[in-house]
Amino acid sequence: MAKLLFNPEQLPILSVADEGGIPEYRLTADWLRQHFLDLPAWAEETGDEQLLAAIETFRPASVLIPIVMREEGLSLLLTHRAAHLNDHAGQISFPGGRFEETDASPIETALREAEEEIGLDRQHVEVIGRLPEYKTGTGYQVTPIVALLHPPFELKADPFEVAEIFEVPLAFLMDAANHQRRAFHLPNGAGKRVFYAMPYQHHFIWGATAGMLRNLFHLLRA
Repeated sequence: MAKLLFNPEQLPILSVADEGGIPEYRLTADWLRQHFLDLPAWAEETGDEQLLAAIETFRPASVLIPIVMREEGLSLLLTHRAAHLNDHAGQISFPGGRFEETDASPIETALREAEEEIGLDRQHVEVIGRLPEYKTGTGYQVTPIVALLHPPFELKADPFEVAEIFEVPLAFLMDAANHQRRAFHLPNGAGKRVFYAMPYQHHFIWGATAGMLRNLFHLLRA
C-alpha cells in the first residue's frame, strides 16, 4: 500500500461543523448504555462514494471504540499507529484490525485486536453497541464496536503496531466545533476527497477514525 503523498495537517480548513455539542447529561455511562439499548432513528454519514466505487472487494475488519469511565468524565482511548505499517501508517486509530477465520463475530475481532495491540484485558470491557459498518479507501469494511472500559486496567502497546496510546475527553470529540472539513485532490485529475479532522493537542485525528467519530456524534445527538 502506497504511503500518503501529502500531509493532511497542512491542508486548508474548508469549514467547521455547526451542529453544536452533545449535552453533558448524555456523556455518562448510564445514558450511553440506555441509548444503545433504545436506538432512535438517525442518519449516518457515508464515506467518499466516488473513491469507494473503485474498490471491488472490501476486507472485513473491526475496531473497538473504547470509552473510558474516568472520575473526571468519559474519555476516548486512541492509538497512534507505527510509522512503518502498510495501512494507515502513522495515523490515529482505534484498536482493531482485520477479521480472522477463528473470530466468532465482529465483537470478537475487536476484543482480540485490542488485546494484541494494546494489551487490553477483555474483563475490563463492557460492549454496549455498535455503529454502522464503515468502508475505507484502503479496502476495509469496518464494524465499529462501542464499549465502556472499567478502570483500573493496565495497557502495553505492541511496539510493532502502536507508537502511542492516549486518551481524549469524549466531550471534546462530541463537540461539532472541533470537527473540521478538509480536502485533497486525487492524482490524475480524479477529483477531490473531503474528509473530517479533529485536531487535539499534538494529535491529528482524521480520515476513517474521524468519520466513525462523526457517526457516533450523530447517534448521540439523535
